[in-house]
Amino acid sequence: MSVTFDRVLEKPRLDSPVVKPRPHLGFRPDIEGMRAIAVTLVVLSHAGVTGLAGGYVGVDVFFVISGFLITTLLLNEVSRTGTVSLANFYARRAVRLLPASALVLVATVAGAWFWLPSTRFDSISQDALYATFYGINWRLASEGVDYLNAGAAPSPLQHFWSLAVEEQFYLVWPLLMLIFALTWGRRRAPLVAALLLVTAASLYVSVTQTDSSAPWAYFGAHTRAWELAVGALVAIGATRLAGLPARPAAALTWAGLVAVVTSAIIYDEQTPFPGSAAALPVLGAAAIIAAGCAAPRHGASTLLRTRPFQLVGRYSYSFYLWHWPVLMIGPAALEIEPAVEANLILAAGALVLAVASYHLVENPVRTLAWIRSRSWTGLGLGVGLSAATAAFALVAGQHTPPLPTGEPATDTLRAIAGESAPLARVRKLLDESVRMRKLPPNLLPNPLKAGKNKPVIYKDDCHLTYRETVTPHPCLYGAPAAPETMYLLGDSHAAHWFPAVDAIATERKLRLASRTKSACQAATTLIYHDVLKRPYHECFRWRESVFREIERVRPKFVVLSSNGGDSGGMVDAANVPLDDGPDADQRWTGAWIKTFDRLRATGAKLVLIQDTPWPEDSAPECVVTNPKHVDRCGRHPREAIAEPARRRMIAEAAQRRGVTVIDTQPWFCTAEMCPAIIGNALVWKDNSHLTTAIASAMTPLLAEQFPRA
Repeated sequence: MSVTFDRVLEKPRLDSPVVKPRPHLGFRPDIEGMRAIAVTLVVLSHAGVTGLAGGYVGVDVFFVISGFLITTLLLNEVSRTGTVSLANFYARRAVRLLPASALVLVATVAGAWFWLPSTRFDSISQDALYATFYGINWRLASEGVDYLNAGAAPSPLQHFWSLAVEEQFYLVWPLLMLIFALTWGRRRAPLVAALLLVTAASLYVSVTQTDSSAPWAYFGAHTRAWELAVGALVAIGATRLAGLPARPAAALTWAGLVAVVTSAIIYDEQTPFPGSAAALPVLGAAAIIAAGCAAPRHGASTLLRTRPFQLVGRYSYSFYLWHWPVLMIGPAALEIEPAVEANLILAAGALVLAVASYHLVENPVRTLAWIRSRSWTGLGLGVGLSAATAAFALVAGQHTPPLPTGEPATDTLRAIAGESAPLARVRKLLDESVRMRKLPPNLLPNPLKAGKNKPVIYKDDCHLTYRETVTPHPCLYGAPAAPETMYLLGDSHAAHWFPAVDAIATERKLRLASRTKSACQAATTLIYHDVLKRPYHECFRWRESVFREIERVRPKFVVLSSNGGDSGGMVDAANVPLDDGPDADQRWTGAWIKTFDRLRATGAKLVLIQDTPWPEDSAPECVVTNPKHVDRCGRHPREAIAEPARRRMIAEAAQRRGVTVIDTQPWFCTAEMCPAIIGNALVWKDNSHLTTAIASAMTPLLAEQFPRA
């Protein structure tokens, strides 16, 4: 949303004879008002206003505005000089954009240091680096397809992704304009052909990738380029568009405004976006700009040029920069719950910050004569601000806020290892742990690094991601040369048991074939994928291939485990929900029965490790936020166990078929609490997955209930 805020285009010469209608190329009040509409939709959506969940389309409106304004500026330069000055272009961008963005980046990193959980600070400081150099959209896309990151709180710098998309566009577009100017002069046809090609290719990729990998489609410059290209096409046709008849032009502007607002109302988080859905706000924005070139008297500009819209439009860049960090950090700083009413007050505060930074930083810097006099001064300012911001983020990232700690806790691994009655020892540890108040200094893993605490199968690429359907390596552990095999099968809630299952396989001299995949339960069913926003076909195909492998290998044991929730819900191939209503538990039980029956036919002994309890939120964040009251991070078993009725039904069905069912709840919970820390072991690495420390410590309990040959 960066260059959408250039305010003054080349003014038409007043001494030129008027032989036909001129395009409205000067300051466009209607575009200023469009900025207000766009930023307001984004802010209200982020604040959680009911009925505007699709307000994220405001970003798409900004993309169209950007494409129009920048292309208009470049075309005017080509008309005047026959070329494009890249140095002047980037100097203008730096002077216009970087003072405000650098201020917000530094303020956000500082605010995160003071008020957000220290578990997040390292990631936020890295986000600041990526945002400084306009690469955060690719970072967010990569993290969006990381299942273990799916439950993480949004970064307070996440909104910089749209600026990154635009800046990546600006790295290419002025250079292409220069090449076209040097090759074809002022001819527009080659430029139009190139833009049409970009639009078609980018839109095609947007639609297809939204279906296959929604995070990459949402944050990618390649899937958003067509939106900027549409704005550029309007800019090229501005002269002809200025001749539109007044009444049709006015009607078109209102239709465009209705399209933009309607999309914000009818879309929500479940809408596959951008894809084809982005066409409604994009074409709506293009219609307002295109028909506005004719400056119709009774068009949407009658609304958009009113003072409230003009004022918000003027501050829209700063407002956009400030609103998201304020919404993300404000509740923690003020110690309030993030609710719609509170968010609206915070958003108003962000607007006040926007006005202040506009008048104190943004506008004064860009109007300094010595900066505007030469391109190298503007470029120097940009380099200096970027370097200073990056240095601040790097230094800050090395100084995570300190945590107060209490007395060392019992070493959980040592306390349980070798016990003849490991469950009794664990129950004693649990009784001690529910009374724990202060964060123990010997906590394992370090809660600040718990997010990286993963079993070795992740490093070995043996835990498959969303898109993968084939295990790339043998992925054999335990005793790899042993003649008999054990399988570990399921999703990430099976993967977090790997340290314990691997230890059992090693002790029993079995080779362990690890077969786990993100968000892919062992139950035989097709589910909807919340991140991919479509049926999870990759899971179904992968699971079938593992079943066939097990049928071929005929192992001695198959260990099954999966998260006990619905994931995205059961669907059929046409994405029709199957598990809504009172029959959901029965459907899931039936899906598990299919898995049990198929695997039993191989002669393998089946072991079902029931799902572990879940914390209310991220356990590491909770304990570092409450280092003197870690007991606040526990959860009552009644709330910590996902779908308890379904859990019982599946266990009963499994036992009837001779499956060994291992109930893990007594290992983690007393009658009143499932604590976040047991001894010196942090139980969860995030909002549901066990740490390797606790999984390893629980090995004796798992081994005790594991069936013999």
